[in-house]
Amino acid sequence: MKPLLISSLSLVSALGDGLDATWQALHEGRSALAPCGFEQLPLDAWAGEVQGLDVKLPAAFSAFDCRNNRLAERALAADGFEHEVARAVAKYGARRVGLFTGTSTSGILTTERAYAARNPETGALQSGFAYAETHNTYALGRYLRVRLGLTGPSFTLSTACAATAKLFAVATRMLSAGLCDAAIIGGADSFCGTTLFGFHALGVMAHGPCRPFDTARNGISIGEAAGFALLERAPEAPAPDSLLLLGTGESSDAYHMSSPDPEGTGAGIAMRQALADAGLTPETIDYINLHGTATLMGDAAEDKAVSRLFGPQTPRSSAKGFTGHTLGAAGMVSAATAALAIRHGFLPGSAHTQRLDPAFAVGHLLSGRQAGVTRVMCNAFGFGGVNCSFILGREAQ
Repeated sequence: MKPLLISSLSLVSALGDGLDATWQALHEGRSALAPCGFEQLPLDAWAGEVQGLDVKLPAAFSAFDCRNNRLAERALAADGFEHEVARAVAKYGARRVGLFTGTSTSGILTTERAYAARNPETGALQSGFAYAETHNTYALGRYLRVRLGLTGPSFTLSTACAATAKLFAVATRMLSAGLCDAAIIGGADSFCGTTLFGFHALGVMAHGPCRPFDTARNGISIGEAAGFALLERAPEAPAPDSLLLLGTGESSDAYHMSSPDPEGTGAGIAMRQALADAGLTPETIDYINLHGTATLMGDAAEDKAVSRLFGPQTPRSSAKGFTGHTLGAAGMVSAATAALAIRHGFLPGSAHTQRLDPAFAVGHLLSGRQAGVTRVMCNAFGFGGVNCSFILGREAQ
């Protein structure tokens, strides 16, 4: 593919608002995971909760007010992202800026609360409940479209934990097809009882903070996050410090609804596709930001797939120990981590991982260190066997 310019990137997670807050935490090896206190739910689990989401949306957008859209609003304000969107709209026109979002549960918390407050005699929901603007999967896209004044192509993907990672491939196709001249991609996932109790019922939530690739790993920690990227066609000679999308790859395991192929076959296909799309070889990748959820099967399958393609030495780590697993927003956390690794010449470690599983490759980083980083492979794998990999870098090949 011809590289795309990532003109702007934003992130809000439990680590804080903006890339600088994320960088400080990665550099210090400081995790945001803590015992889950969300709505005093009876769960013995750790989580990465974003604080301050009790602030309502502006009155003009009150119909869209929900925790998920509030989180997205914070990400618009972070890193000057909204101003970059305004620049793109002024340059290309509102109908030539695409909007492609991803989420897993959208604003389902609003429906949970509405159901709890329903009329005890009739079962009717409260009159102010707005399903289309809050709970519906496209509620996030609908809100952003109105909020940013966009009239171009727009849709939402809900492919579990790979949702926002797949949007990098979506933007590539939409720009290549000439359907838009710039693409806003990203999404948000926020806490709700359905998510927290759901993963607890599956028996995959960790006791204590998650420990990706640790010999004692025993499950995931859920996190909240929202992030966005603005993609445009790259100039023939990008500036040396430009952040570029170099390639994408997608596959499907077709193996099991919730468990990965233990051989990591589909994950390997996605990574090979991304390399081929970028015209790169495994040796040219300086760092791999792993999906690394800290489950027994997931980590083992990913380690097998990565090591088979890259060998045991290529530096790799997961950000889940810092932020928790942010589900549909995980692709944006990965993109931000990759961008910061490139910008600062830094290989992030893996928070809470204390002893690497001896069955895994030696390239796993337990603590961060300085190093030259030019190209980063990012992985995201979701329920249903959805796999996506993308490569960010400073220069086109």
